[in-house]
Amino acid sequence: MQTVRDEDGRRYLLLKRSSESSRVRDPETGEERYLSNDAFEVVDGEPPLVAAASGVPESVRRVLSATHNDRSLGLLVELADRGPLSVLELLDSYDLCESDLLGLLTEFRAAGLVDEADSYGERGYDATELAREGVARIRDD
Repeated sequence: MQTVRDEDGRRYLLLKRSSESSRVRDPETGEERYLSNDAFEVVDGEPPLVAAASGVPESVRRVLSATHNDRSLGLLVELADRGPLSVLELLDSYDLCESDLLGLLTEFRAAGLVDEADSYGERGYDATELAREGVARIRDD
C-alpha cells in the first residue's frame, strides 16, 4: 500500500494498481473508487498508515494517543466535564496515587490536552479546548 495524491492535492491510499487505473481509498471517508493512473502521484515519505490515521480528527487522535487505558481516559473525561479541578480534589476523588496522577497530567500537558489552572485558589488542571472537542467527538460516535 502507498500514499498517493491527486491533482487537487487530496490524499488517498493506493489499494490496487492496474495498467490504466487504480483502486484508491479516501482516508477521511473510507470510500473506495478508481482513479486514472495519470491522475495521481505517489507521495514519498508519507507512510500509508499515517495517511490512514489522518482520516480521524486531530482532537480524537490526540486523545487516543495520550490515554493508554480506561483510567487515563476517565481522568481526561472528568477534567473535560468538571474542570478545572485542584490536585487535592483529583487525589480525593479518584483512586490514583500522587505520582500516578502527576504522571498522567504531565502526559496530558505534553499532548496539549490539559493546562494548569486555578481551582478555588489552589493549583489545579483543566482540559483544553482540544481535549473537550476530542472527548465530545468520541462520545458522538
